[in-house]
This record gives sequence, structure tokens and C-alpha cells, in this order.
Amino acid sequence: MGEIVGAGLLAHVPTIVLPEETRLELNEGKEITLVTGLQELRKEVFEREGPDSYDTVVVLDSHWATTVEFVVTGQDRRAGLFTSEELPRGMCRMPYDFPGDPELAANIAKSADRHGTWITAIDDAYLPIYYATINLWKYLGEGLPDKRWVTIGVCQTGDMEDHLRLGRALADGIAATPGRRVLVIASGALSHTFWPLRELRDHESSDPAHIFTAEAREADLERIAWFKEGRHDKVLDTMDEFWKYKPEAKFFHYLMMAGALGEQACTAKGRQYGAYENSIGTGQVHLWFDRPADGWTGTGSPAPTAPRTPHSRA
Repeated sequence: MGEIVGAGLLAHVPTIVLPEETRLELNEGKEITLVTGLQELRKEVFEREGPDSYDTVVVLDSHWATTVEFVVTGQDRRAGLFTSEELPRGMCRMPYDFPGDPELAANIAKSADRHGTWITAIDDAYLPIYYATINLWKYLGEGLPDKRWVTIGVCQTGDMEDHLRLGRALADGIAATPGRRVLVIASGALSHTFWPLRELRDHESSDPAHIFTAEAREADLERIAWFKEGRHDKVLDTMDEFWKYKPEAKFFHYLMMAGALGEQACTAKGRQYGAYENSIGTGQVHLWFDRPADGWTGTGSPAPTAPRTPHSRA
């Protein structure tokens, strides 16, 4: 039986893969702590060996938007050069090469019916890859050649319930894969409104004073505090309020992770790597959740994934 042994809400902003001298130039001569935070997280979690280690990473990618179903990558291996369509000057021909996990991808897809959703595993070698996956792999996976990486996109026609259902199916798919020890990454931001083009170069510092509005900054900080207290219930119960501040991808990346960890019943406390920082108006943070000794929901058992009425595939 597989299990989720750790999970994180992590920032993937383009700035982290820019050359150091460029980062310092943009940030008043200081390193952004989103970089140093990932470096610390790699040492403490992703390079960890022994009984607390992992074999597979599942990235819930806020940049990959599907339409009629959820898609999970099912290739044996993904390798190539990545150039971003969004910022090709800063993310240009970045090499990547890592093994996938076709067995896990297939089991996640097989779990869809039980939760009334649609998931397809795709093994097409030409399937696009996005920097919400690549940027984090560069920090956390590169140089660890035996670790498998799998990506699942958000679904642009789905709502909160659909993404929670995906998370439930993800948990079941992991549980159905013998021996898997999985880290789940929700790759994306908190509040996510950019400064307009003619203004944004005045707001490239990582200082949270540059978050688009003070209200968005306070909403982010409130949720960071709840995550540190293990109050996933408060985050989920106030999504209507948080949507006012346009979290990246409607916060679907986090909602999928929450669905896999038990939703309102999840009690895992987050620890922060680096500071809460600005990226041209958006709120960015790294929060990591280790699996509590008594389980994600404090019951000593895997997170509950109650079945839902299956949808017809006709």
C-alpha cells in the first residue's frame, strides 16, 4: 500500500531560475528567500534518505489547464529542453530529465469513477510541460536521478468540489500502488494579481509592500498563519472570501492537495521556508507539511476518501 509522506504549497515564480546577478539586481542587491527556502527544503526533505524518504513526487501544476478531464502524466521518462512561452528571455532551453511513474498514473486514473470525476493518464512524449513543474524540479529534483516525478494539471471547467474529488482519487491511486512513498506538491501562488505592464518594473522587489493591495497581503498572511496552525478547515471554509483576491488558478493546486490529505479533517501544521514575498504584485510562499505521526487527519489512518456517485462516461 502506498502513502503520502509529505506535502507542500510551493512557489515556482520565474525569478527563482534567473541568474543570481539578475535576481540581485531586481531585488535591491538581496537574494530572494524563495531561492534560499527551496535550497533548505531540498536538504531537509528531498535529499533525506532512510525510512523517512520518498520515491515519487506528484506536482499539482497550476499552469497546466485542461478542459474536459484531469490529466496525469504517464510517461516512463520525461526529458528535453524547456522554453517558456510566457517568459522565454528568462526561461530558455532549460534541460530536464527525470523518470515518471506509469503504474501510479494508471492507478490514479482508475480511481476517478469512485469519486465521480474524470482522469486520464497520458504517456505522449510530446505532451507539453510547464514551468510550475520544471522550476521546482530544477531545485528539488535535479541531481536525484532515481526520484520519479509525475504532474497533474488543474481543470479550467472544474470547481472547488471537482478539485477536491481529484485529490481524493489521487490519495486512492497512491494507496493502490504497492510500496509508493509520495511527496505531493501544490505548485502555485496565493493572491495573484499582477501590476500593469507600465507599472510592474517599479514593483519587482520581493518586499511584500509591493503586493497588489494591502487587503490581498492580509488575506495571504491570514492563511499562512492558519496553515502553520494546521487549520486547513479554516482555509477551505473561507474560500469564497479568498477568491476575491484571485489566488493563482483559483487555488485549485492547493484544493487538490487538500482533497488528498483529508480536507477539513487535515491537521498537518506547515513550516515555512523563506519569507512571504512579492512577485510583481502576487503573494508567494513555501510551506511544507510532514505527515503527522497520527496521520494526516489525526486518526492514525490514511486520509479518508469517501466515494462519490460515479459519473457516466457515455
